[in-house]
Amino acid sequence: MTHHCSTGIIFLGPPGSGKGTQAQLLAESYELSHISTGDILRRSIVEKTPLGLQAQNYVERGELVPDQLLLDLINEALQNNNSPSGWILDGFPRTVVQASFLDELLKKFSQTSVYVVNLEVPEDVLLERLLLRGRQDDTAEIIRRRLEVYHNQTAPVLDYYQSKGELHRVNGDRQLEEITSSLKELIAA
Repeated sequence: MTHHCSTGIIFLGPPGSGKGTQAQLLAESYELSHISTGDILRRSIVEKTPLGLQAQNYVERGELVPDQLLLDLINEALQNNNSPSGWILDGFPRTVVQASFLDELLKKFSQTSVYVVNLEVPEDVLLERLLLRGRQDDTAEIIRRRLEVYHNQTAPVLDYYQSKGELHRVNGDRQLEEITSSLKELIAA
């Protein structure tokens, strides 16, 4: 990984795909900042940053935080990223609008090699995993619905990156270590 300045990984994948775990492992291996939209939102709300206060209004009303606000938060997180090796974006972009915004944003980070990775896991395996680790009120129905919403929302994002020739598909239905080494091969290539 010596031939470029820093690495950026855009990590896509459905709930239960093991994305969070892999993102953490990679972040540790390569000393990357693990940027999770959920965490950023929560942190900026707690720290009462100007963007956090704006976001809080939406969150308290149970509404989705608008794209532009999320983008500003991510821009801030990338600008303030204290890890010279790079970053992993986890849970963003979720829509094509967000993905194209992000492209514009990343033009500022021309020294970064960006990889878009989708962790692919069959639906029935996801369902099983989510039921196993789920809370009591997580019925198969609720989980199916979550997956459906995810796929409806995010399938176009996969197509977006696929059509640009930027999507790397990684089989997430394997042993943890096997997945990690596939991801490392991809980034080291």
